[in-house]
Amino acid sequence: MSEQLTLSAEARDRAGKGASRALRREGRVPAVIYGNNQDPQSIHVEEKLLNKLLGTGHFFNSVIMVEVGGKAVRTLAKDVAFHPVSDRPLHADFLRVSEHATVSVNVPVRFENEDAAPGLKKGGVLNVVRHDIELVVDAAEIPEDVVVDLSGFEVGDSIHISAVTLPKGAKTAIDDRDFTIATIVAPSALKSSEGDTTKEGEAEAE
Repeated sequence: MSEQLTLSAEARDRAGKGASRALRREGRVPAVIYGNNQDPQSIHVEEKLLNKLLGTGHFFNSVIMVEVGGKAVRTLAKDVAFHPVSDRPLHADFLRVSEHATVSVNVPVRFENEDAAPGLKKGGVLNVVRHDIELVVDAAEIPEDVVVDLSGFEVGDSIHISAVTLPKGAKTAIDDRDFTIATIVAPSALKSSEGDTTKEGEAEAE
């Protein structure tokens, strides 16, 4: 299960671009907590701490307890706006969720048993079509990743979601097709003798 993160925040009384710019000069990032049938709450967080959480790699698929005025609010991060040049965070949006609410989150894909894939042993290349998968899960049971077992796959094979064992209680947000997660394509050296399977993989992915 994905770990729970904590983010300290302070209430933001003033709104507007001028107030936001003043906060950023002080190393703070304006943000808002919304949802769960409650009024939006304007807050600001420390830029360094926000960057630290962003650097964990699972900021957007973990429950984040935002602590405001001594009270912890259970949230999911929904969006962070960045400066186009400096890449500094400019604003963040957090969605309130109850402990066992059903939520949609993008969970990263992790591939294992590459040494048990005949296609990769022959020199084939793993072509990842989806680096993450949107899952519908209990907010208290968000998985850290979705594991894809590559055992037995050959050059030219496509790995579909139906071949993946999802974490307990999770289901995919896309439920109308057996979508492709990855393909095993022939390396350039093999394409002339075995045919270009890259196009097959791309067609499968569409």
